[in-house]
Amino acid sequence: MTKKELKEFLDAKSQQYNHPDFLASDPLQIPHQFNKKEDIEISGFLTATIAWGNRKSIIKNADKMMELLDSSPYDFILNHQQKDLDRFENFVHRTFNGGDLTYFIHSLNNIYSNHGGLESVFSRNSTTDSLQTAISHFKSTFFELPHQARTTKHISDPLKGSAAKRINMFLRWMVRNSNTGVDFGIWKSLSPSQLSCPLDVHTGNVARKLGLITRKQNDGKALLELDTNLRILDPQDPVKYDFALFGLGVFEKF
Repeated sequence: MTKKELKEFLDAKSQQYNHPDFLASDPLQIPHQFNKKEDIEISGFLTATIAWGNRKSIIKNADKMMELLDSSPYDFILNHQQKDLDRFENFVHRTFNGGDLTYFIHSLNNIYSNHGGLESVFSRNSTTDSLQTAISHFKSTFFELPHQARTTKHISDPLKGSAAKRINMFLRWMVRNSNTGVDFGIWKSLSPSQLSCPLDVHTGNVARKLGLITRKQNDGKALLELDTNLRILDPQDPVKYDFALFGLGVFEKF
């Protein structure tokens, strides 16, 4: 199809799937349990961190994390006592375990106590056309406390070749507007034009079939290729097409 036809097709699919019905089977439903900005962003960050594998399992374990955080993640992050961390010992989602979660709580406490919160850390190092450098700086800040080496694998670094799917997804949740009731749009210091598409097996396969990616691996180079093409279709909100690509792959087996 022509570029015009491709844009019309993807615009229609984005509109179809960027709808509250999308939340019924998506991990994004977890931060929608909350109203306070800090609760939304913390629950969203933790949920995105474990967002790989079976989506029912992701949602179940993200719900479990929220229960362990007393259904008040921001208050728990700031005010927990050392003995409160014992409850995380048996938590596990695939390779993310209780030790990893305990470090994440310590690091989030540090970020909110000493760095102005999650939004501040990402916006401080953003560039006008991308957040990939900001993600790399975020990882450095996140792991500035003593930690186990194994825990670092749970946050990707785009400057080391990763597509950083889960953090790009989290950023979409926080930055894109809330007009449809799906994404939140609570981070006003960043723009949707800076976002990158969460590139996974579904979006990657559909993007290749549509000629948006030629590279075979779902890595940082493929993400740059996809970003470039999506920005041509809509430079102000390129990541709205995540809904189209993901929906076509998961729900329509495109």
